[in-house]
Amino acid sequence: MKYLFAAAMLASAVVGFSEAASAAEGCGPGFYRGRYGNCRPMRGAVVVRPGPVVVAPPVVVVPRARVCPYGFHWYAGRCRPF
Repeated sequence: MKYLFAAAMLASAVVGFSEAASAAEGCGPGFYRGRYGNCRPMRGAVVVRPGPVVVAPPVVVVPRARVCPYGFHWYAGRCRPF
């Protein structure tokens, strides 16, 4: 009996998800929700061309040395006393 119940639950979940996917936010196939909630038709296929390959020399960033006077240490972005 529990296997029959599990099969029924699985079948209802599959049917429930397939209906939600085809609804397309309530607009129907071929449409989507726009910025203000109205249904807009989908555009044609979008073709993306690869851009040019740019090869640049590596950039080396050397951090600035933080030197605090005697009796101070670097904390929270500035020199603070002990």
